[in-house]
Amino acid sequence: MTADRPVSVVMTVFNEADNIETVLRSLLAQTRPPDEIVIVDGGSTDGTPTLIEKFGRTAALAGPTRLHCLVQPGANISQGRNAAIEAASYELIAVTDAGVKLGPDWLENLTAPFAQPGVKVVAGFFRTDPDPSSPFQIAMGATILPVEDEIQPEKFLPSSRSVAFTRSAWQAAGGYPEWLDYCEDLIFDLNLKEKGFSFAWQPSALAYFAPRRSLKAFWRQYYRYARGDGKANLFFKRHLLRYATYGVVAPVGLAAARRKPWLGLLFVGAGLAYLRQPYRRLFFRNVGFKELAPPAKAAAILWVPVIRATGDLAKMCGYPPGLAWRKQHLSNVTG
Repeated sequence: MTADRPVSVVMTVFNEADNIETVLRSLLAQTRPPDEIVIVDGGSTDGTPTLIEKFGRTAALAGPTRLHCLVQPGANISQGRNAAIEAASYELIAVTDAGVKLGPDWLENLTAPFAQPGVKVVAGFFRTDPDPSSPFQIAMGATILPVEDEIQPEKFLPSSRSVAFTRSAWQAAGGYPEWLDYCEDLIFDLNLKEKGFSFAWQPSALAYFAPRRSLKAFWRQYYRYARGDGKANLFFKRHLLRYATYGVVAPVGLAAARRKPWLGLLFVGAGLAYLRQPYRRLFFRNVGFKELAPPAKAAAILWVPVIRATGDLAKMCGYPPGLAWRKQHLSNVTG
């Protein structure tokens, strides 16, 4: 039984003083508590390690979970995760991130499939915080995050906000790719797939997180994601299609609409089709949107195209530097 198998929960952090206690408290409140929590700090300057140690001294009175914090200045996300896994005591590893709040049955649900023969990797899921603070964040969640019924389990590549695997699977995949600073979990997932591991789909293992609170922060996030795509040589066709859409199709469509106004209706229709999924999530799946006052609802509706365009432009700016990095460092790239 999975309940009899000890589980290590690992994460890596950097300057998370404003939110680290949230994830730690949600870990200790689990219906199936972790046997240990191993955290690697990448050299925080805001006192994060001190807060973790203080929390550990207090939490030690509340239950059997052991909490370890290792400080490795300069470690990137992959290096931090690998170091945490290496330091972990157990074969069963669950991974999450700072900045999230875990559902109370997250670990119980995430580890349950390991009771089945042959399961070595389990893909959990994530949602936005059920109480986002603004129409902007509600629109952000609807624009960038899929919902469960959009997922094809056989193709889903889990975020390391919510994933579990055996140590032997991690070793077979070569660990997280330490040459990557972003998109490292996608490359790790793909390496697991390449080694023949199938992922048990467990959408009830939920990690909740708050979307970015400003367009500037969102731009920076998606720029880095796209730069990581370029470094890892991921999603070339998808990025090429984005350049074609914004660089060719959109300008030609606007020019045609000026000459023949009726074509403008087709152009608007195409834009709405592009936004269909975000608006579907916003109107029918987002509880927070339903609770907004009418002016705030209007604001959320108007934010959706702005957020989508900002994300697309950030990706278009980030992908070429990633490709350039890959060309310069190709001899060191292993994925």
